[in-house]
Amino acid sequence: MSDDDKVVRHEGGQHVGPAHASPYPTSRLAPVHDLVDVARQIQEADAMLGAVAHGKLQVIAEQIRALQAQAREIIETAHRDAGLHRAECRFRKRVGQRYHLYRRADGTEYFSMLAPEEWGRCPHQHVGAYELQIDMSWRPVGT
Repeated sequence: MSDDDKVVRHEGGQHVGPAHASPYPTSRLAPVHDLVDVARQIQEADAMLGAVAHGKLQVIAEQIRALQAQAREIIETAHRDAGLHRAECRFRKRVGQRYHLYRRADGTEYFSMLAPEEWGRCPHQHVGAYELQIDMSWRPVGT
């Protein structure tokens, strides 16, 4: 056996303290610490950590999708409300009042205080009824 093939042993002192705190087996009845067992344990830990991380990231992804849907709904409502404020109106709008939106043949929209049944013969297409809210948004209401 050459000098390169010699097994090098630890020359440090022995473990001092209780046997259960020892980094190596202190009894011949203790399980063998095999490198393959350690590698298997690391592999199992990696698999478990990956599964846990994946589960947590899945929950976050679902929350992001829900928040995106909420954001889309808020933006759509804001665009609708802005469009309703731009509709022609020949009177002062008051919070809490119901107004009826009509569309002319040329596509322009206007607000009226009269419901379709109050016209007798409705002159234009009734788009819907809306109530002006305190925050200047519009709430659709049934006629």
